[in-house]
Amino acid sequence: MIGAFRIEAYVIVSADGMIADASGVQPTSLQFEADARQFESGLDRADVIVNGRHSAEGRPNSTSRRRLVLTHEVDSLAPDPGAPNARLWNPAGASLEEACAALGLNSGTIAVIGGPQVYILFLKLGYDCFHLSRAVKVRLPGGLPLFGGDPDAALAAAGLKPRPTRWLADGLSLTDWVRAE
Repeated sequence: MIGAFRIEAYVIVSADGMIADASGVQPTSLQFEADARQFESGLDRADVIVNGRHSAEGRPNSTSRRRLVLTHEVDSLAPDPGAPNARLWNPAGASLEEACAALGLNSGTIAVIGGPQVYILFLKLGYDCFHLSRAVKVRLPGGLPLFGGDPDAALAAAGLKPRPTRWLADGLSLTDWVRAE
């Protein structure tokens, strides 16, 4: 936890650890209804969503959620002109606690939903749980990697331990990586 905040992440990767194809787009081969349900359920429990400028959840109620959008386009914090419940956040100019306070939060669950630089930032800050879905039959050569290497190795190196893998659908696994006690 960071202060009074629980940090969770949600991502789906290909068998080779990619979150998008070579053009930077998530292909339909990484889109599973079972993963979408798990993802949406997690976001429903979160107090704030964190994503990069080029990442979004794309769900019907996306604009109603409190959100931090990471960007270097602002010095610290600024209102998001396109979303009244969101703030643009530059971590170099404001702490996570300051960013959450700008949304009226001093505790709660933060859901990190990408992209790669956002996942890496929070890998350094410390996740409480990282929900890693994997499309085990999909490979995306030359795609956009989650952490730049093997996701399992990166999560283990950050002090997280895997819980038993569950199968959400044919070809789709989910492993929750949790903070080692």
